[in-house]
Amino acid sequence: MKKLEKKWMSLMKKRNLNLSSFIIIILFIFSFAYSSEKNIAKGKAIIIDGDTIKISDEKIRFAGIDTPEKNKIGHEFSKQKLQEKIGNNTVICIREPKLDPWGRTVAECFIGYESISSFMVKNGYACDYVKYSKRKYAKEQEYAKSKKLGIWKMNFDSSWEKKC
Repeated sequence: MKKLEKKWMSLMKKRNLNLSSFIIIILFIFSFAYSSEKNIAKGKAIIIDGDTIKISDEKIRFAGIDTPEKNKIGHEFSKQKLQEKIGNNTVICIREPKLDPWGRTVAECFIGYESISSFMVKNGYACDYVKYSKRKYAKEQEYAKSKKLGIWKMNFDSSWEKKC
């Protein structure tokens, strides 16, 4: 009888360990899924300018790209091209951990599987902001400049190009 009790206790300990492990794994999965959701902004976008949108009440600055500033040559052009690209599509943004110096969320944003930043740079509507991108969009920018696309065919403020 004692052998049977020992075997039963051993089996229960194993089962409890397995149940405990299972519960821990489930909790981990749920906490990971929840933390991932906190890093995502999703919705219809209002265009602020060529590199900034608003989803709900959150201003989101596209990570790693730059467009000409307000009242500069190319500003309205870039803003209009972003508006055409986004249209009525749902935008999904993956937030970076830190805000920019103006308190905006910094994120990489997508329409479907397409990076909006990559699209903007490749078509000459924005530049690869090397200080922040570490040349992530260098190939797209090289392509746009070589083809004189978008802002690269304009006579814009050369101080802006120094960022690129």
